[in-house]
Amino acid sequence: MSELSSVVRTRAHHRRQKRHTGGVNRADVEAWVARYLGAWRSPGTGQLSEIFTPDISYLVSPWRPPLEGIDAVGEFWEAGRDGPDEAFTFASEVVAVDGDIAVVRAEVEYSGPDTSRWRDLWVLRFADDGRCRAFEEWPFASTQRDGH
Repeated sequence: MSELSSVVRTRAHHRRQKRHTGGVNRADVEAWVARYLGAWRSPGTGQLSEIFTPDISYLVSPWRPPLEGIDAVGEFWEAGRDGPDEAFTFASEVVAVDGDIAVVRAEVEYSGPDTSRWRDLWVLRFADDGRCRAFEEWPFASTQRDGH
């Protein structure tokens, strides 16, 4: 057996294993973050079901209980954003991926009336279909420079 055919078989095995275990890879997570950003920038909450499972657990702060279910997340999104014209820049980096869990570092800088800056860590747990089933956010404001 050639080395190339062994590599091809190994890669095929990993793809099959990924489908069966619900794992994600870095490209999957990057694509999900792009869909999340697109949903945030879109009017309404119609795209939430494309990125979150119906029973999503959405933790917006380590000090609050999680929002449970897609309807609760929709209400939170509607109350917490200025709509599709909200002025901000967004950058992210996938820090780690292990099975169905990913960690993403995000940076948001608002412009206009709100000029706040945030750095967040997101801990994401994915369902087998690629949607997020648990979203945990650790937000840090630029005013928290000294850890207080």
